[in-house]
Amino acid sequence: MYADTETIRRILEDTGDTWAVVGLSNNRSRAAYGVAEVLQRFGKRVVPVHPKAERVHGEQGYASLADIPFRVDVVDVFVNSDLAGAVADEAVAQGARAVWFQLGVVDEDAYERTRAAGLDMVMDRCPAIEIPKLGA
Repeated sequence: MYADTETIRRILEDTGDTWAVVGLSNNRSRAAYGVAEVLQRFGKRVVPVHPKAERVHGEQGYASLADIPFRVDVVDVFVNSDLAGAVADEAVAQGARAVWFQLGVVDEDAYERTRAAGLDMVMDRCPAIEIPKLGA
């Protein structure tokens, strides 16, 4: 319901190549680090968003979505479900085209708000798993 194949395909193939990854730091043991590597391998520009605002995978990091001085296409969310809704709202406010909540990140109200604002959204899925399935 929150991750139909057509929406996944549209986000991965048609929505754009600049992905803000919220929760991405240089901590190699975190899932965000490996997923960001996969996104880059498949041609996506990864913009780290983390309070430390550190450079990750060669890209400048930012403390928040609002600090990014250019538009991002997709906001990929690696934060707890109780914080994810606020990130989705910020993605809408910043003009993103889609929001992707990672595995285990679910907020049905945020999903409804984000879709009502006209953005594509996927919840409880991982693009690093979905990209190879689509052959993107």
